[in-house]
Amino acid sequence: MAISIICKFPLPSHTCSIFLKISFPGGSYFNAPIRRNNKCLFRFSRICVVSSHTNQKILKPNRKSRFGHPISPYDSDEDDDVLTSDEFMGSSRGNSLWQKCKDESLDVKVSGQDQQRLKFQNATHIGRDSHHHSERGSKEKLGHRRPTPEITQGKSGNKEKILGYTLLQEASGSLAKDRFSHLAEELDLDERWFPLLDYLSTFGFKDSHFVQMYERHMPSLQINKTSAQERLEFLLSVGVKHKDIRKIILRQPQLLEYTVENNLKSHVTFLASLGIPDSRIGQIITATPSLFSYSVENSLKPTVTYLLEEVGIEKNDLAKVVQLSPQILVQRIDTSWTARFNFLTRELGAPRDSIVKMVRKHPQLLHYSIEDGLLPRINFLRSIGMRNSEIVKVLTSITQVFSLSLEENLKPKYMYLVNELGNEVRSLTKYPTYLSLSLDQRIRPRHMFLVSLKRAPKGPFPLSSFVPTDESFCQQWARTSLDKYLDFRQRLLLKELARKYERR
Repeated sequence: MAISIICKFPLPSHTCSIFLKISFPGGSYFNAPIRRNNKCLFRFSRICVVSSHTNQKILKPNRKSRFGHPISPYDSDEDDDVLTSDEFMGSSRGNSLWQKCKDESLDVKVSGQDQQRLKFQNATHIGRDSHHHSERGSKEKLGHRRPTPEITQGKSGNKEKILGYTLLQEASGSLAKDRFSHLAEELDLDERWFPLLDYLSTFGFKDSHFVQMYERHMPSLQINKTSAQERLEFLLSVGVKHKDIRKIILRQPQLLEYTVENNLKSHVTFLASLGIPDSRIGQIITATPSLFSYSVENSLKPTVTYLLEEVGIEKNDLAKVVQLSPQILVQRIDTSWTARFNFLTRELGAPRDSIVKMVRKHPQLLHYSIEDGLLPRINFLRSIGMRNSEIVKVLTSITQVFSLSLEENLKPKYMYLVNELGNEVRSLTKYPTYLSLSLDQRIRPRHMFLVSLKRAPKGPFPLSSFVPTDESFCQQWARTSLDKYLDFRQRLLLKELARKYERR
């Protein structure tokens, strides 16, 4: 009697079936379909092929090996190079395939009685395969040519391995087809692109992301999976984080089309030539994935030349500038620089050296809108009584003022400076760093801590006490332990949080 497994899926009604075909000498057979709802649900706990050959170890339980050692009827004394079904499902590749099917809820019920029978059959085949392996080795030593293995009924090792891998591949392909079939109808995608979608799903892509990619750049969904995998693995190798792959692909779907040799490597080499350390290249790519769409020779290098020769950035500062604002490489730097240089010169009378320092410290300045970003903050500093020369001094020292919110940052700090600390606005020209510090995390806790210790100086509160580190502040000003200050700050933050919650 021979037993074979015939798997058919999917059916038009999305119902998958497994038929156990048992052939008898008379030629009759019995088909036993196993169905579950209308979903493709299978779990292959074991794939077993039963041979009609007789097991020698069962007939000769006292049999010994060539070396005179007794052989167990069920255990092999040699390691076979062919995986059985259990070994295959326990291997890394088998586990990954098994997990893939398991995650997709493949389910086939096998009774306890059948499981015991299959275990017994597997044990007999392990012994027979070991015996054949030993005989095959002896024949090869005598010069016999090793026959080409055939995937036939009874060759349990090879057949179980290949059959298991094939069935799981087919199950995975069927699952992918079921999952993306509605996308194929909506976006008019060919089934050939399903493997790519399935691969991108490992990075967290969802159906809505594929629709977004289709709308932005449809050809990006028609890339061969192997090619896409090669390109994304290269990005991972240069420092791009796995969790950021989805973000950069959604921003720049064309990345899937850029070849490693002709595009990706040349751009990474260009970044390294600017003095950017390897540890930061991945971050720059994540921040500006459109970098790869610009020619190194015709666009990126001319931009760098302009920054060095026209703007006046020192070569030693170039890597720092690019790391602070990678977007500076992909913008019309000549237009951006000229417009902001002319504005700051006209509006504040700022000298060129001061403007260059602003760009070096905070190159994002070249991205900010003049009307909505630069001008409103300059007008605020004027409104609190600062003159143009004082504004230039503050902005040259703390250029990130242009990035701070007026309502949630700059105005509250100014009100605290005047009302709580008893300072005049002109103190900001001496300690402009005050504007860049956190009101909740540093300014208020240190001020109130010294007040609670009765060590706050009389008169205007010294802004210099906000500049040093927490350790230096405790030693020089509070003259107490760091732990005591940190505990005070934590309790103060909790009170402020509770007060804000009550206001809501």
